[in-house]
Amino acid sequence: MNHDELRDWSKRAADWAHDYHAALRDRPVRAPLIPGKIASTLPATPPELPEAMEAIFADFEGILPGMTHWQHPRFFAYFPANASPASMLAEQLANAIAAQGMIWQTSPAVTEVEQVMMVWLRQALGLPEGFTGTIHDSATTATLSAVLTMREQALDWHGLTKGLSGAPRLRLYASAQTHSSVDKAARLAGIGQDNLVKIPTDSTLSMRPGALAGAIAADLAAGHLPAGVILCAGGTSVGAFDRVADCIAVARAHGLPTHVDAAWAGSAMICPEFRALWAGVEGADSIVFNPHKWLGAQFDCAVQFLRDPGPQVKTLGLRPSYLETAGREEIVNFNEWTVPLGRRFRALKLWFTLRAYGLEGLRTRIRNHVTWAAEVCEALRALSGIEIVTEPSLSLFSFACTDDATTAALLERINDDGRIYLTQTMHAGRYVIRVQVGQFDCTREDVMMIADVVADLMR
Repeated sequence: MNHDELRDWSKRAADWAHDYHAALRDRPVRAPLIPGKIASTLPATPPELPEAMEAIFADFEGILPGMTHWQHPRFFAYFPANASPASMLAEQLANAIAAQGMIWQTSPAVTEVEQVMMVWLRQALGLPEGFTGTIHDSATTATLSAVLTMREQALDWHGLTKGLSGAPRLRLYASAQTHSSVDKAARLAGIGQDNLVKIPTDSTLSMRPGALAGAIAADLAAGHLPAGVILCAGGTSVGAFDRVADCIAVARAHGLPTHVDAAWAGSAMICPEFRALWAGVEGADSIVFNPHKWLGAQFDCAVQFLRDPGPQVKTLGLRPSYLETAGREEIVNFNEWTVPLGRRFRALKLWFTLRAYGLEGLRTRIRNHVTWAAEVCEALRALSGIEIVTEPSLSLFSFACTDDATTAALLERINDDGRIYLTQTMHAGRYVIRVQVGQFDCTREDVMMIADVVADLMR
């Protein structure tokens, strides 16, 4: 393929994408779960000679039965990975340019558009002027970056050079409602999952500040070294929120940095009426949220705000001579804020999305999702044999049948049916079904179909 052929095939791909999205409601949301079925249709060896693009494109269409359609308007599983049309266009342009924005001079626009987008998003979320930020691939990487920084601050940056052998036993603190990426960060940072202390929660599923203070005091008495606190703002399981201000006050009293995981719910904070849910977040040292979950910016796009980027740059930054820009020692190189050296032009899709829909257009979508989730929750509550287990947290709630086996069987029927897609979690020892409303182009009719499907399949 050459660039002339690319032009023609890009037009065909754009037409295909338009038709794909136009017909999504007619497709089952989730792929059939038959391991190896798609792989068995692919050749066992790579081709020695070029193949015609017609054949390649036809084979691409042949794998569609194995795709779960994440842009389907009735995808209510996990959290969404939204891709607004404006974001898709930006990704197409970023892919065409194919810049590697590892340092400022390799594409100044990549860095500078990202800097401006961080200011726009900080303003949109109502965060104080002092915060700055950068874009990671996912919240998992942002949380790992924050935990690595906590580790090095606790060790006075000796871990980077001397390693952890012989170091004090480091301790991190979070509640059980935080995402498993926190556990993963503890593992990968060399702190160890056993040293991630899960703090008890109260009846609202919020971390108990008194229990946090007690755990820190106990560790200090035992000769351990507290390193940091990770707080939850919209947990993945059922949407739990820690009492951010109270927990940050405890952390500050012990000189500990804090990281707030708002990967899903952070997008909702462009609506001022929801900000009470993370009241006190301005006191955090690090905050992560994913515009690719609920703002329409295509995956991957995770934003980490930092009160002071200095400690993270000191932890993750490394500037050999071949990555220097002569005469620009103080220029921002975002690879020094993150784990990878290589960086895509992710800020372009934020720029396009924020301009194409405006904050008010994005607020309207989020407000609709929250309203519709509450409506369908009440419709499910009215069904015989259905119990609402956790009430709506923004647009997320859970329900169950009388016992785990019946609930699991119902979920299997729902997802095999294909009209909607839901997932499960464990809550308070029960197997429950999660409902999360957030697809970019879903309608009230799409959302209310959840109750219709459940009612049909319980007969």
